[in-house]
Amino acid sequence: MRRAVLAIVVSVAGLVILLSFRTHSSVPAARIQAAAKVPPLLAGEHALFGSVVDTVYGPVRVQVVLRSATIVGVNILLRPEETGMDVQIGQYAFPKLIGETLAAQSARIDTVSGATYTSGGYIRSLQSALDTRS
Repeated sequence: MRRAVLAIVVSVAGLVILLSFRTHSSVPAARIQAAAKVPPLLAGEHALFGSVVDTVYGPVRVQVVLRSATIVGVNILLRPEETGMDVQIGQYAFPKLIGETLAAQSARIDTVSGATYTSGGYIRSLQSALDTRS
């Protein structure tokens, strides 16, 4: 009898913990524009905007800067920032992803270890931007 009561109590406690888990909320569209702090384009450059990609940890959106069909820069317009860990992962992962993008000149890049979801969001947003070029 005690085992049955203990099993029920543990099951209920586990269910309460599971139901109280809070996932990252999505970011309203108004914040997307506010988050876009990017340097102005130089003469001969044009920008392509990637789509907003929702990841487990929050949305990702990039801007690709092209000069004569060459990728010369990538700006992160929207990144996961709900927790300190999100910010820390972004500070580590995005420079690596941008460096790989500039070297590869495409979205065919590797994900950053420890930032798989963020990397996936970056790559999908990057590819959507590159798909819009003529």
